[in-house]
Amino acid sequence: MSAEGDAKKQRAAQAALAYIEDGTVIGVGTGSTVNFFIDALGKCPDRVRAAVSSSNATTARLRAIGIEVLDLNEIEDLGLYIDGADEATRARHLIKGGGGALTGEKIITAAATRFVCMVDDTKVVTSLGKFPLPVEVIPMARALVSRRLAAYGGRPVWRENCVTDSGNHILDVHGLTIDDPPALEHKLNQITGVVTVGLFAERPADVLLIGTASGTDVV
Repeated sequence: MSAEGDAKKQRAAQAALAYIEDGTVIGVGTGSTVNFFIDALGKCPDRVRAAVSSSNATTARLRAIGIEVLDLNEIEDLGLYIDGADEATRARHLIKGGGGALTGEKIITAAATRFVCMVDDTKVVTSLGKFPLPVEVIPMARALVSRRLAAYGGRPVWRENCVTDSGNHILDVHGLTIDDPPALEHKLNQITGVVTVGLFAERPADVLLIGTASGTDVV
């Protein structure tokens, strides 16, 4: 990513701080834009009481700036989840999972009352699918799921040398036509052996923060 691209991500990450209610527990996702958010949060760590993390990598970063990380099972109400995306539409439908943490991200998204997503403007598309769709699968079902995914017109590629925090594998599905993201998400989640799909459309982002060359757009 160029310096200009990093600056756009930093603008979106900085804007996300405004959505935090002081003294609360927040959910934090995974990825390069989230890392900028954590850096920004590190300048005011007392804003939050603690955090719930979507990945081991994010947990380490949060602890490094002095923020306590809790297990989601310890939290009754999670008001806010902040994360990035690999692709986003202005309908706030997303593709996520490029960093391999999609299952944790999907779980925290489901638990949170509000999901704020941060992207730079290069990630905003008219329709999803140019970025290969990550699908997390149980290892023994990888070939089976690949055949099922191919029936939807996609070309699944095993992300070799990648094991998720949950011990699973990821298939990156190229060439999908995603005309109806919520419907496709529902269908793919029904395939036996699929843990979760990197489409965040049945439960989309509530707010999309788009970092641009001149500021941040809010959708």
